[in-house]
Amino acid sequence: MNVVDSSGWIAFFADTKNANAFSKPLQDTDRLIVPSIVVYEVSKVLLRGQGEEAAITAQAHMQQATIVDLTAKLASVAAVLSLELRLAMADSIILATARAFDATVWTQDEHFRGLPKVNYFAT
Repeated sequence: MNVVDSSGWIAFFADTKNANAFSKPLQDTDRLIVPSIVVYEVSKVLLRGQGEEAAITAQAHMQQATIVDLTAKLASVAAVLSLELRLAMADSIILATARAFDATVWTQDEHFRGLPKVNYFAT
């Protein structure tokens, strides 16, 4: 299973230099987990930078995968991870979701660098 964090989705849809690094997990929607916080973050960034059409396109792609809502259990795990690893709220929710599904995190977010089951791509 795979979780592509917000930075990966944005890189893919903005066609940045790392876009290809994220294409494999994003195209394998049967094995793709999308934390609901990622839907929020990606939608917000794309709405602001590229407009409504780009956000709708990204949301449609995300809906092809498994969307995971934030539950009380995931929130509790994320809080612990946030404190232990000094992660921001969204990052800790993404990591908690990935761990709940034994998924690999794909990211270009420096905060995930060096963690187990993380494929990190420098920007």
